[in-house]
Amino acid sequence: QVQLVESGGGLVQPGGSLRLSCVASGSSFSIYTMDWHRQAPGQQRELVARIRSSGIKTYANSVRGRFTISRNNAKNTVWLQMNSLKPEDTAVYYCNAHSGVGSEDTYWGQGTQVTVSS
Repeated sequence: QVQLVESGGGLVQPGGSLRLSCVASGSSFSIYTMDWHRQAPGQQRELVARIRSSGIKTYANSVRGRFTISRNNAKNTVWLQMNSLKPEDTAVYYCNAHSGVGSEDTYWGQGTQVTVSS
C-alpha cells in the first residue's frame, strides 16, 4: 500500500510559479512511475507529467517547457515545478503512483487546488 499526500497548491497570478510536492508513505517508492494529473471543472482528468523509475520524463504538450517533474527516492517525494503559469492551468492537481499504465497497482493522492488568476 502507498499513501500519497500533495501540497503546494494555491492562488497565483498569471506568469507566476508554484511548486507542488507529493510525499509517499510505504515501501518501494523507487519502483513506481510517478505522474501528475490535473482536472479542471467540467473537464476530464489529464496527464500533465510523468517520471519513471529510470528517471525518464514526459510532459503534456500544453506544459512542456514550463513545468518540470522531479523525484527524490530517498525522500519518497516527487515535485512539479510550474513556471509561467496561465489561467488555463487552473485545476486540481493529483499525484499518482503506479506500476504501469492500466496496472491495478495504482495509488492516488487527494489533490491540491491550483488557481491562476489576476
